[in-house]
Amino acid sequence: MYSVQLDNVSFSYPNGLKAVENVSLNIKKGEKVAIIGQNGAGKTTTVKLMNGLLRPSSGTVYVNGEDIKDKTTATVSKKVGYVFQNPGDQIFNNTVYNEIAYALKREKLPEKEIDERVRQAAKICHIEEFLNTNPYNLPFGVRKFVTIGIVVANDCETVILDEPTAGQDLLGISWLEDIIHYLEEKGKTIITITHDMEFVIDNFERVVVMAHKNVIGDGTINEIFWNNDILEEAAIRQPVIAELSRRLGVGSNIVTIDEFVESLAKYR
Repeated sequence: MYSVQLDNVSFSYPNGLKAVENVSLNIKKGEKVAIIGQNGAGKTTTVKLMNGLLRPSSGTVYVNGEDIKDKTTATVSKKVGYVFQNPGDQIFNNTVYNEIAYALKREKLPEKEIDERVRQAAKICHIEEFLNTNPYNLPFGVRKFVTIGIVVANDCETVILDEPTAGQDLLGISWLEDIIHYLEEKGKTIITITHDMEFVIDNFERVVVMAHKNVIGDGTINEIFWNNDILEEAAIRQPVIAELSRRLGVGSNIVTIDEFVESLAKYR
């Protein structure tokens, strides 16, 4: 079953700027998919179409096999949670606790369940100690975990992470990987937009490449990061390990350190 399907979708802003054109993309339930490409390629517009924040000018968006044309954004976002690149676009409550609990309260869930969900999400996102803190008193990187906590608490079936590693140190990236692992174990579909190719290689199985407002490549990390035509067209540099393997001539389709070490040992 597909979590999200885009069928020949296009979107233009009111000023006439076309952001995506004839995009078709199917993402299966439980998949981990990274969408990469330069700024202006159409990545953010594409994922905002997936959860109803934007509506296509033409084409159809399906969530769990259902056309979302007549669904409200609030209804769609319960199934497809979107974590903004800038947490300031998402946060408006006076404490971390209230921020994570906000949507749960609007659903009129029992107070005990709300409290349990909030505290569990805070634990998963490593922000338990900040529950009574105003989010805007927290560093940018920590604020991003508050917004992730909102989606975790709402138990969305599909989670979209927009540039999650931006502003994160190594500890923050480690926390992100913990969260992705947790979501994966829960059977969630995970989609990210990122410029961090090492993060993609370490955590995602499928890579979708966008350029010129459309999808120009779709495959495994090994297939995509060794396809020079796609990388050149998208203006993406080959990841360090892949480039090193190519320069040393120790093997092809290598993208991870483990693959590099194994190939180097055989070569020697």
